[in-house]
Amino acid sequence: MDAVRLILTSRRALAGSGDAPQVMAAVWQAQALAQAIGSRLAVAGPPELRGEALGLTELAGRGCGVIDRPDIDTEALLAAQLTDLGDARQALTYLGGLLGEVGIALVGLASAADDETTYWQCMEAIDAADESRDRVTEMLRRLTDRDEALPA
Repeated sequence: MDAVRLILTSRRALAGSGDAPQVMAAVWQAQALAQAIGSRLAVAGPPELRGEALGLTELAGRGCGVIDRPDIDTEALLAAQLTDLGDARQALTYLGGLLGEVGIALVGLASAADDETTYWQCMEAIDAADESRDRVTEMLRRLTDRDEALPA
């Protein structure tokens, strides 16, 4: 499945999640998807994005690592369904939006957390999502710079 469709699926899952475990599972899925997209860009994306894409892969992986892995069947793992990146600019634009929504969901979850473990998991995941989004923004800037440098 292409990246944009998976991102939209992830956004719907995040928006439809109700309780804390559902939110955390949707956040984990979104971070895993960001990691997969970053990995794909690092290997086969435009050359000017490869360094930032590798950073995105690492940051999103950290985002997954700070949250307890949800019990998800392999068939339901969105990152495993990524078969086509499609247009890099479009995928990155949608991914930036998803990562922003992840941060917002985590702030809400952290604010309502009853225990310190959940609170600190959320804080670490917010940091990872924010840094991942910064990488996405930088990759979009590099694509714009590349397009402006191309002769007309």
